[in-house]
Amino acid sequence: MKPNPLKAALTQNRQTYGSWVTLAHPLIPEILAPAGFDWLAVDMEHSSIDLSSLLPLIISIEANNMVPLVRVGENSPNLIKRVMDAGAYGVIVPNVNTPREAEDAVNAVKYPPGGARGVGLYRAQQYGRGFEEYKTWLEQESVVIVQIEHIYAVRNIDAILETPGIDAFIVGPYDLSGSLGKPGVFDDPEVDQALKQVMDASKRHNVPAGFHSVPADPEAARKKRAEGFRLLALSLDSIFLGDAACNALSRLKEEL
Repeated sequence: MKPNPLKAALTQNRQTYGSWVTLAHPLIPEILAPAGFDWLAVDMEHSSIDLSSLLPLIISIEANNMVPLVRVGENSPNLIKRVMDAGAYGVIVPNVNTPREAEDAVNAVKYPPGGARGVGLYRAQQYGRGFEEYKTWLEQESVVIVQIEHIYAVRNIDAILETPGIDAFIVGPYDLSGSLGKPGVFDDPEVDQALKQVMDASKRHNVPAGFHSVPADPEAARKKRAEGFRLLALSLDSIFLGDAACNALSRLKEEL
């Protein structure tokens, strides 16, 4: 597998930009590629994408010179193993609320002795021909990103970020606000305080912070960048498509 530029960027705490893929067609990454995203995350948690449709997406992302990440639907060793065997450069693991769950995520990605992942010979290992090279790549280049999306995770944030093998985290703003009984209310003082706690911990432990800025609006994303979020996701494929269509047609109708 190729070197992982996202790993280097996270290690150096450099700014990166990505987006979310929720539509299960390999042309989606190809269409998004000219925008210049550093990485794309295939969403297996909140979409109908399954393992059979995942592989063409990973191949397309990589072929278009972006880093393929996968947000798995759960912190499952079997699912994470299969996603990595398919050639993902790293995973985003949802609902990590404790250091034990963070450790489980790392163990599912890494081979022993750094983890507990079972060994198979599929695409990532070049169907057996590149197993030794993949072992080295996995240790040096793979990334494990945990999602902080519950107030329980905020309370455990220091212990989570101290877990060896965690490369970054990404805030799930909707679920985090929902765990406080205020789904989608991002300007609430309690939600704002939770985000501040998370960012303070990011600086203490030198673990890059990520955020999914859902609107296809660069101004909203700029605010998060200014707050220090280095792993910054801008919107998702379906919103880009829907917004462009709605805006274009509404402007056309205004001319009548």
